[in-house]
Amino acid sequence: MHRTHQSWTLLLGLAALLTVLAFVVPLAAQSGTGGTLVFIGTYASPASKGIYVSRLDPSTGALSTPTLAAEVRNPSYLAASADGRFLYAVSEVDAVGGKPGGAVAGYAIDKAAGTLKPLNTQSTVGTGPCHVSVAGRMVFAANYGGGSIAAYQTQDDGSLKPASTFVQHKGSSVNPDRQKGPHAHGVVPDPSGRFLYVPDLGLDQVLVYRIDAAAGTIAPATPPFTAVTPAGSGPRHIAISRDGKHAYVITEMFCTIGVFDRNTSSGALAPVQTLSTLPAGQAVEQGMSTAEVLLHPSGKFLYGSNRGHNSLVVYAVDAAK
Repeated sequence: MHRTHQSWTLLLGLAALLTVLAFVVPLAAQSGTGGTLVFIGTYASPASKGIYVSRLDPSTGALSTPTLAAEVRNPSYLAASADGRFLYAVSEVDAVGGKPGGAVAGYAIDKAAGTLKPLNTQSTVGTGPCHVSVAGRMVFAANYGGGSIAAYQTQDDGSLKPASTFVQHKGSSVNPDRQKGPHAHGVVPDPSGRFLYVPDLGLDQVLVYRIDAAAGTIAPATPPFTAVTPAGSGPRHIAISRDGKHAYVITEMFCTIGVFDRNTSSGALAPVQTLSTLPAGQAVEQGMSTAEVLLHPSGKFLYGSNRGHNSLVVYAVDAAK
């Protein structure tokens, strides 16, 4: 079992940055610039216009001044394809093609120029999209407002087909203000691309789906979900270890990290450990919540962000346990 040990909370003031996600794509070798492209999703009102791009100097850690890469409304979360050719963004709009629902947009990445070419846009069918992910030739979107998820296949040019699967979550949990209904907050495929994990803040569950890449569809796994306890925690995002054997769930409302063992055959999660994302002795106060959870590529460190407390928490992952 992987257990985590909290090292302490640090980097005050940076947690808010993790609510506007940046994604890094290696620059083409022929560009001569070296470094890394960093695409930044934003809420495009009132000051910004969409997706921005910077260049990261790996020798100094410095970022260049961001420039506009694509004009789109409220691209609050981004995800790049594994080969770095395409970028996908959820767009928090009210309607697409005259029908209610949010949007997911696809772009081709010009690594040398650091620009984005719009491909197309599809409806997320539900309202309030908040998260997007990519697994092979499939793209997934979570609708926080509508409490639903959608799956898409992509064309050879990276453009999106209409949603091949739409799933409406149902139910509620104990918090009358935040959990009267479902609120899907993430869509994260496992490293094998066979399972999709959906933390639902409104249900206090992580729902699990099997991915059929050939058909471009998803269906509930067996078991179809794992409860996140205690009730009222509000699971927000999930990170899965590279070997697929462990998962880490950050809860928005209780400011905790849950550690789970993962069955790689069934996709099922089994709880192992729960830790606070706040310093020892710090209670969750009004205005505090969490945002993102990320594993270091080495798998040795886990990071979480605290809003309100304005901090990042770092854990060491004990592989021996």
